[in-house]
Amino acid sequence: MVWSTVDDFEESETECLHCAPPKQLVASHATSYLDHACELDVNSAPSYVRLTGIICTIGPSSSNVDTLERMMETGMNIARLNFSHGSHEEHAQSIQNIRTAANNYSTRLGLEFPMAIAVDVKGPEIRIGYFEGGIDAEVELRNGEQIKLTTDKAYFEKGSASVMYIDYDNIQKVVQVGNRIYIDSGVISLICTNIQGSVLTCTIEHGGTLGGCKGVNLPGVAIDLPVVSLKDKEDLRFGVEQNIDIIFASYIREAAALTELRDVLGHNGRRIKIIAKIENQQGVENIDEIIKASDGIMIGRSDLGIELPVEKLFLAQKSIIAKCNTFGKPVICANQLLHSMTKKPRPTRAECTDVANAVLDGADCVMLSIETAKGEYPVETIQTMAKICKEAESAFWQREFFHELSSKVIPPLEPAHAIAIAAVETAAKCLAAAIIVITSSGRSAFLLSKYRPHCPILAITRYAQTARQANLHRGILPLIYTVERQEDWTKDTEFRISFGVSFGKWKGFIRAGDPVVVISGSRKGSGNTDTLRVLYVTKPPDGEPCVCDMIDYSKLYG
Repeated sequence: MVWSTVDDFEESETECLHCAPPKQLVASHATSYLDHACELDVNSAPSYVRLTGIICTIGPSSSNVDTLERMMETGMNIARLNFSHGSHEEHAQSIQNIRTAANNYSTRLGLEFPMAIAVDVKGPEIRIGYFEGGIDAEVELRNGEQIKLTTDKAYFEKGSASVMYIDYDNIQKVVQVGNRIYIDSGVISLICTNIQGSVLTCTIEHGGTLGGCKGVNLPGVAIDLPVVSLKDKEDLRFGVEQNIDIIFASYIREAAALTELRDVLGHNGRRIKIIAKIENQQGVENIDEIIKASDGIMIGRSDLGIELPVEKLFLAQKSIIAKCNTFGKPVICANQLLHSMTKKPRPTRAECTDVANAVLDGADCVMLSIETAKGEYPVETIQTMAKICKEAESAFWQREFFHELSSKVIPPLEPAHAIAIAAVETAAKCLAAAIIVITSSGRSAFLLSKYRPHCPILAITRYAQTARQANLHRGILPLIYTVERQEDWTKDTEFRISFGVSFGKWKGFIRAGDPVVVISGSRKGSGNTDTLRVLYVTKPPDGEPCVCDMIDYSKLYG
């Protein structure tokens, strides 16, 4: 997930990089929070390699192959498809385009680029229909005027400023006169004034421009929608058929919902990672059990900011991220991070600090929604996001984080866990340029990520899906190793280490003389991680072959 981008490559031509870049190095060794903050230097260059993953929603602005390839080059690590919109045929075409773009980019790289694909299933959410004029049609709602919400499907594509479809059949049974109804992340608010049959008459409290298929929130109302609807089941099976890597499960309220989702995925989908989206108060209250049952968490701030008082949202964000960090599960901060870049080439200053604070809180990934799906500047938005992340990562107080997290560990530990802790501490002590880990399942790399080393984790694996799913975890740079397996396990391991070192040297964050921490297994097979070494990178004698000579790295930039 931390593959450096074209901008990083250009920067490497002008700045001198050392074994561990002196990015906020003085502040990183502070002994108190106040000293750490005082030592942060605005003139300090950011980290060379980005450690935070960037998830991009694919839509009309970004679904063509050329744009997707530019997004990958600029920093996209995971492509998200929102199944609340579009048909399976449209999503199948998007998936094909993503894979075509990834193949094109891989050809330019000279090695396989681990582009992950995630599907966001609708879940128990409520949405309005479309307006007359097509899927892009909009209406203007004016304060004080009346509007009717109906469950009559005849209005699904024939909404107007006076009547619109809503896809919750039981809404008239759960909403009461006086309840507020929020649409489009709270931009539009209505007050229910009358209920008659399947029609709710509402007064527009706060109007504005409204597009079709926007989300609806009913704060304080108990919704009786099924956890996994018939549409969700069809979408999940479609995802399995398409060999996607990640499921974003919407509106998860309790751990039992995840069990139901896994049952639908079945045997063929058992390796797909399920990320639970926390978007309501019940999900926040049950967060501990949800974290344990899931493969990770997404904080859906758009809906959560309506379900909770807006002034409480930052508390939920900090608490959920901290809990995920403690459990060692990846956590994603999503929604409205760079919203203004939907129509403008530069973000607001508040958005810049919002992204940075999400990284400083400990998020593994940050997600772009409408910014890349329908925005006018999808590539520029990713570029801006990447730059902010790198600055924030340099300011992250890794020393204190590692001390607090490792102090919670209760012996005895399994070897892989103990080695992960030792490797992160060793990397900090010797200012390692990278940690190289040989992995099959990815678990050793995930354990390393939990303790947030200051340097990138080069996770070298033969399994493409392991590499793609590693994009969820902070700091992991997954490399798919496709060279023929050696019969001698030790020799095969050394070849893979050489592959990682050569990649780092090519990308510019490993140089001759740099220390590199290496984790591997003394014998073949998953779950045998038991060896920790510190190697110093040397320049091979002239004419000595390297396994990475098989890869033409020069193809990346022509």
